Amino acid sequence: MDAVRTDGLTKYYGNTRGIERIDLTVPQGNFFGFIGPNGAGKSTTIRTLLGLIRPSAGSARIFGLDTIGDREKILARTGYLPSEVSFYPGMRVKDVLKLSADLRKRDCGKTGALLCERLRLDTTRKVEELSFGNRKKTAIVCALQHEPELLILDEPTSGLDPLMQREFFEILKERNKEGATIFLSSHILSEIQHNCTDAAMIKDGTIIARGSMAELSRTGTRRVSIRGSVDFGSLTGVKDVHSSPGSVDFLYSGNMNALMRTLAQSDIRDITVTEPDLEEVFLHYYEKGGGRT
Repeated sequence: MDAVRTDGLTKYYGNTRGIERIDLTVPQGNFFGFIGPNGAGKSTTIRTLLGLIRPSAGSARIFGLDTIGDREKILARTGYLPSEVSFYPGMRVKDVLKLSADLRKRDCGKTGALLCERLRLDTTRKVEELSFGNRKKTAIVCALQHEPELLILDEPTSGLDPLMQREFFEILKERNKEGATIFLSSHILSEIQHNCTDAAMIKDGTIIARGSMAELSRTGTRRVSIRGSVDFGSLTGVKDVHSSPGSVDFLYSGNMNALMRTLAQSDIRDITVTEPDLEEVFLHYYEKGGGRT
């Protein structure tokens, strides 16, 4: 069974586009990345998946359950971390965690305590005294402490320092190995590249590419780094050129034989050809306006 499935999922706010015809399938147990810049439609997609807002058209199902008719059943099996978090003033962290557990009618004390220890979260502090990072940690524990089958995380690491980010992803990897499905929405491409097995890219409310990380990386573009000097002449497919005395670095999407002939006529002391990183892949699809589906 798929953990997440959407068919033609669309949301408009009056005449303003939110998302259009989103088709996604996330198998159970997958560590899935949802990539896009701010305003691309990531949060709208997530809120529609959770039944927090109603779609204008199309459908969404979580574990085969309809996100509108079966919302309570879905929320019982899901942990959600919004991009922005807020709590009732006057409460201490431990009160927030207990309230979250009570709402789910679960005893989460042991798991919650272990998470607080790993994230170095002081549960005696009042929420209005917390830094942004510690508010985010509190929300993480609320989302994870009932050990949900599906975790939907919207920009989860904003506010966390690098050590806490590393610990957070270690926790997610452990949960994923135990069978939980992770749906990670982020504009930080390195988070997706280092942790996810599959991903989808969204632009202007529409999915422009989706597949495994290996599939998405097959753009036909290579990163070429050269020590020496090159006269590109009429060579096509060269872009993003960075030059310094004695070296040049560029992306190449043209004919490799043509590149080799050009380099053979140049003064080359060393050359490295590698796959582009995810940021370069992301820009490739955005420049094309569409991609692998």
